[in-house]
Amino acid sequence: MQDSYRVLEPYQRRSGEQALTVAGHVEDLRQLIAERCGSAVPIILGHSWGGMLALAFAAEHPDLHGPLVLVGSGSFDLESRRKMHATIKERLDAGSHAKLDALPEDFPDGDEQMAELGKILVPIYSADPDLGTLEYAHCDARAYNESWNDMMILQRAGKYPRAFAAIKAPLLMLHGAVDPHPGEMIRDAIAPYLPQLEFHQWPDCGHYPWLERGAKEAFYSYLRAWLGQAISRRCSRDSPDHG
Repeated sequence: MQDSYRVLEPYQRRSGEQALTVAGHVEDLRQLIAERCGSAVPIILGHSWGGMLALAFAAEHPDLHGPLVLVGSGSFDLESRRKMHATIKERLDAGSHAKLDALPEDFPDGDEQMAELGKILVPIYSADPDLGTLEYAHCDARAYNESWNDMMILQRAGKYPRAFAAIKAPLLMLHGAVDPHPGEMIRDAIAPYLPQLEFHQWPDCGHYPWLERGAKEAFYSYLRAWLGQAISRRCSRDSPDHG
C-alpha cells in the first residue's frame, strides 16, 4: 500500500498521570491530522481496536476525513463479544490452556504478561499466518485496560454504535471468517446506523489479513480497488461539473 499512498501510522498515547479515554484518543488523532495532513483529507484505516477508534473519531469529526476502512474490527455489542470468547475457548488446546494458566506466575509484570498473551493468541486468531513477518510491539497493559474500559462504558451508556449515524463517508469493513471476532455479527450491530457500510470477508483468513498466506494478496488487491473507486466517486462528486 505504501507504493500507492502516503501512510501515517500513529502510535497511541501511553498510560500516564491521567486515565486514558476514547475522547482523549480521538483528540490525539484530530491533532495529528491537523499537524500532518494540512489541507489533505485523509483516508482512515483501523485494525481491531483501531477500527473502533476510527469510527469514534469519524462520528466526532465527520468533516475531517475521507473513506473509512475497518480491518478485523472490534465489537459494539455484548452478543458479538460472547461469541468471540466462546470461539477462542473452543480453539484452545491443552498446551495453550497451560500457558495461559501460567502467565501470572511466569510473567508478573503486566506489560510482559500482555505481550505473551498476544503470542499465544495470534495462531488461534489466524488461518495460515506467516509469523516470520510479525512484529511484536511493546505492550502497555494499563493503557489497554483504561481505553477498553472507557469504550465499554460508552457502549453501555448507548453512545456507540448510535453515534455512528453522523458518519457519511464511504465505509468498508474487511474481515476474515477465521477471525474469532464474528464479522457478520459486528457488521449487523453497526449497519442500522451506517447504511453506506460495505462488507467483504475471506474464508481462509483470520484477524491479521496481511499475515495470511492464502489471503494477503487478495486483501491488498481488494483494498486498493475499493479505495480507488471511493476516491474516484468523491472527486466526481466534488467536481465543479458535477450535477
